[in-house]
Formats: sequence, structure tokens, C-alpha cells
Amino acid sequence: MPQPSPGLTPEDLVSTARALGVVDERLLQVMRVTPRSAFVPASHHALAYADVPIPISHGQVTTQPSLVAMMIAALGLAGSERILEIGTGYGFQTALLARLATYVVSVELWPDMAEKARGNLADEGVQNVEIVVGDGTLGMAGHAPYDAVIVCAAFPKVPPPLVEQLRIGGRLVQPIGPGGQEEVELYERTAHGLVRRRVVTAAHFVRLYGRYGYPPTSRFGDAE
Repeated sequence: MPQPSPGLTPEDLVSTARALGVVDERLLQVMRVTPRSAFVPASHHALAYADVPIPISHGQVTTQPSLVAMMIAALGLAGSERILEIGTGYGFQTALLARLATYVVSVELWPDMAEKARGNLADEGVQNVEIVVGDGTLGMAGHAPYDAVIVCAAFPKVPPPLVEQLRIGGRLVQPIGPGGQEEVELYERTAHGLVRRRVVTAAHFVRLYGRYGYPPTSRFGDAE
């Protein structure tokens, strides 16, 4: 069983993000008012405001909140963006994005996890989100172009459909590596293609599966 973290609040997550260089006050305020406890399993509520990943279904984990903050901050959101998110999880990052932008399309591989995220977001009054079940490496062309793309699983390359669906001048953040040890990188799409701008941070992510990621395996269909 997880050990409780007495006295921790959303402000602790804000303080940690700030200490790691996140200075976007809009983002920090959204972290302050979006309860992570509403987006984690009940069995792990004690860890909701600790800066740690939390296990969810299908062998996945939530992204560490400070890492979520650094990735979102790298997108440089102004408030009018249409965002494509790959990997919804239980919806915490989705909620932050939705409160920082105009519209979010989030693609989740597992139907039950997508349904859980929909419920969590609805309970928190987040409405400007569409969650789609599917192969995240294909993106969601029907809603393109996007102003920003954020990928929450690792692969050594950026899937070509995600580049094609990003508008010129748009930004993309993705963990680049084999899964388990990678660098989160920021890219910008230019008239000449995708250009790597900088490394955001080192990180550990689960693998990105799909047509332009790692080959799917039978365990995808196994609920945990």
C-alpha cells in the first residue's frame, strides 16, 4: 500500500515545478486549482500531491507532476491553441491543457482508461476536450492542424503523422528514446520540416505503441 504524505497540497506541486524552472504563472495557477486527487485511483489518494508517478491500469503510470509541468511549459501556450495529446491516462494532464488552451483532442489506446478519463474530466467540469480511443501514433487528422502536440510515451523518433498534423510554427514535445530512459525534446515545425529546439529534461517513460511506434502486443487488451 502507498504511504500517505501528510499535509501535502496542490501548492506543494506548484512549488516543486517552480523550483525546477517552470515560470509560467498561468500554468502554475492551473496546477493549483486542478485537484490531482480527482485523477488518480482511490487506492493512491494519499500520494496525489507527492511529486511521484502513480500506477494506473494496464501496467501504466501517471506522469510525475513536475514533469507534466515542464512539458506543458515548453509548449509556450498562450490560451488560444488547439492541442493534440497522445496518451490520456486518467486525465490530469488533459485537464491542465484544457484549462490553458481552447480545445484538446486526446488519443488513448485503452477504451476503459479513456472512459475513466472522460468521467474524471466531467466530474471536474472540463468540457473542451474530446477523448478518442485509438493508435496515438496516427494522431487525429480530422481535427488537424494543431498548434501544439504533446506525447506521453517514448519512441526514438517522432511519428510522421504527428508532424503532418502540426501547423507550421507549432510546437511538439515528446520523450525520445527506447522507453525507460530518454530525453524529453521540444520541436518546432517549420516550412522545411520538424526542427529540434532543445532538451526539456531527462525522464523515464513507458513505450509508445502503434503503427509508427513499437509493435502492439497481446497484453494491450489485458485489463489490470
